[in-house]
Amino acid sequence: MCCDTKGVNAVYTKPPYTITEKAADYLAKIVENITRLEFGTSFKRDIKLHRENRLRTIYSSLAIEGNTLTLSEVSAVIEGRLVAGTQTEIKEVKNAYEAYDKILNFAPYAVSDFLKAHKLMTDGLVKESGAFRSGDVGVFDGSKAIHIGARPQFVPGLIAELFEWAKDSTLHPVLKSAIVHYEIETIHPFADGNGRMGRLWQTLLLAKWNSIFAWIPMESVLYQNRPQYYQAIEAARKANDSGVFIEFTLSAVFAIITTQEEHQEKHQKKHQEKHQVKHQVKHQVNLSDIQIAVLKLLENKTLSRKAIFAAIERNSDSRSFKRHIEPLLMNGLIEMTVPDKPNSRIQKYRLTDNGRTFSRKDN
Repeated sequence: MCCDTKGVNAVYTKPPYTITEKAADYLAKIVENITRLEFGTSFKRDIKLHRENRLRTIYSSLAIEGNTLTLSEVSAVIEGRLVAGTQTEIKEVKNAYEAYDKILNFAPYAVSDFLKAHKLMTDGLVKESGAFRSGDVGVFDGSKAIHIGARPQFVPGLIAELFEWAKDSTLHPVLKSAIVHYEIETIHPFADGNGRMGRLWQTLLLAKWNSIFAWIPMESVLYQNRPQYYQAIEAARKANDSGVFIEFTLSAVFAIITTQEEHQEKHQKKHQEKHQVKHQVKHQVNLSDIQIAVLKLLENKTLSRKAIFAAIERNSDSRSFKRHIEPLLMNGLIEMTVPDKPNSRIQKYRLTDNGRTFSRKDN
């Protein structure tokens, strides 16, 4: 089921695809790892990470198409801050944010929703926003045509048949998502925005299988591997079989899931270490209220002995120093700025990493 790459009167019946052993292996790993990410980590509850990933998704999908805004600039646009970009690039970011923000509301096999999503993605950017193209379109390398999309009069029927096949197919959703992505690129149903829509619709199909995919930036891996992405599309076209593209796309999905797992593992390890430090300090060191006040005081400052005692309103004599400061030094919660000269006149004190961790926890 593939439209003729030369744009002749092709009819969709079933897309030509081959599920290779490598693709099947990736599928098994994706199913296993996404389950572990969903139920074995805090990913689903990490709203901050969701937002960061959504930004990476938008930035990457647009960057593939040549948008020059940086990730931080994309973030600024979404937050409503001014950036030094072209109005077109800024509009692309705002539109993509709207489209991805509503991704779970789209029905993946409804042509009307496909057009609605395109309207959101390209509103104010192209004349035929939210509508199938009325003219011929192609992808060129200089004057050489690399790919010619289906003739415009056949586009509505080809998309309808593609979605009908996808709706009825019992193929695993992960495999199906890759095939639909490739077929959208091949049909080239719009005057502009075909790449963005192909990636959006693959993410949608994945998210309908497991909603966690709405927050996984597969597009970032495609952007990082742009040459291989284009090569996979071209190789699939030459073979008239999307098997190569399926392999590549599933490798991208697996890679980003693995990255998210690693992020969660690091986050969990850091959390456990902080908790352990707090636990150890609380049990090994019986900190007084004054000592806790000293830690809080040094959170963002490096102070002399005199300044510390002035701030906590205590005398800075030797007895007070041994009672309030020495235990913090001995237990590695604070340190000297001139450790080899304890009595230096320029001596000051600052928090260690352990001290900083403890001071920021509730006691």
